[in-house]
Amino acid sequence: MAILDKFRLDGHAAVVTGAGRGIGRAIALGLAEAGADVVVSARRTHEIEAVAQEVRDRGRKGVAITADMLDMKQIDHLAAEAERALGKLTIWVSNAGGADDRVARNLVDVPEYQWDFQDGLNLKAVWAGGVAAAKRMGEGASIVNISSIAAFKPSPGNGPYAVAKAGVNSLTRTMAVELAPKIRVNAVAPGPIPTEVFMEFLKLTEDMLPAFTKQIGVPMQRLGREEDIAGAVVYLCSPAASWVTGEIITVSGGM
Repeated sequence: MAILDKFRLDGHAAVVTGAGRGIGRAIALGLAEAGADVVVSARRTHEIEAVAQEVRDRGRKGVAITADMLDMKQIDHLAAEAERALGKLTIWVSNAGGADDRVARNLVDVPEYQWDFQDGLNLKAVWAGGVAAAKRMGEGASIVNISSIAAFKPSPGNGPYAVAKAGVNSLTRTMAVELAPKIRVNAVAPGPIPTEVFMEFLKLTEDMLPAFTKQIGVPMQRLGREEDIAGAVVYLCSPAASWVTGEIITVSGGM
């Protein structure tokens, strides 16, 4: 097989959670452009239907399935429906995550409900998604979890998220060992990418981004793009990464 052919995903069937916008949308479209059929999932039906149409516009089968990743039964139902819609399940990308109120707090000020919410969405749902996918996957399948560089360093004001993402890294490594050699499990840890949620959480506007980029010291001197993460995910799901498992790849402009 020629080296570029190893990056193709023809014949694969993927699920991407949190795929209605931002990084999740870019991942879904990247997988489709590499040849995979894609189930696009999130809570907002109108958003995932639009992304599923974009998948179909790229010549692949695109299916929208609404699911709340805080509901374990809905996660298992998503996996079952995806397998039924696409005929199989070979790729699962756990991208859904974040915080609901987008308020920065020190850990001592975090209310219990907010801790539970962030742990449930950013860690428990990743575990449940991996379990639901693994039960339906065959040899050569791939699970990719979206982590964060916040998992590797102190994250004042954003503690519950960072703690959960650190848990995702540990979960990824453990599940990779347990599911090998049948299923590969890896993670991608993005650096700062100015998605809608990112901008709202940090109270940033477009004209503030150059100064913000300089302030946080990104060696590549730019913030990330959603497509930067999609490229890493496509690689990890492809035959080019057939000997890669249990890895957390940071995509952060050198941070």
